[in-house]
Amino acid sequence: MGKVSFSKQKFEEKILNELNFLLRTRITDPRVQNVSLTKVMLNKDYSIATVSWDTFNVSTRGDSKSAITKMTGKLRTELSKTLKLRHTPELKFIYDSQFEDANHITNLLKSDASFTNESDD
Repeated sequence: MGKVSFSKQKFEEKILNELNFLLRTRITDPRVQNVSLTKVMLNKDYSIATVSWDTFNVSTRGDSKSAITKMTGKLRTELSKTLKLRHTPELKFIYDSQFEDANHITNLLKSDASFTNESDD
C-alpha cells in the first residue's frame, strides 16, 4: 500500500465532514436520519471518492442504502458548490460493517470465555 499524502488525507477529511454536514442539514429524507458517513477514500487521480457509511439502526440498512443511492447526484452537486471544486469526484457509497463486526467478535469472545469457565468446573 502506498504512502498517503497529507494533502490527500486532508481533502478526504474535508469531503467527509462536508458530506456529513450536508446529510444533516440539506437532506430531509427520514431514511438517512440514522446514517453516519465514516470514511472517504479518494483514488489516485481524485476522480472517485469511495464513501463508507454505517447506520445506527441495522434493521433500516436496506432503506438507508436505497436512499443514499438515490441522493448521490444531489450530494455530489452540493459538495461541488460548497467546496467550490472544478472537478468533483464521483461518489461511490459502500456499507461499513466495522461496528457490527466488532460487536460480533466481542460476543464470540464473551461466549468463548463463558464456555471456557464452564469447562473448568
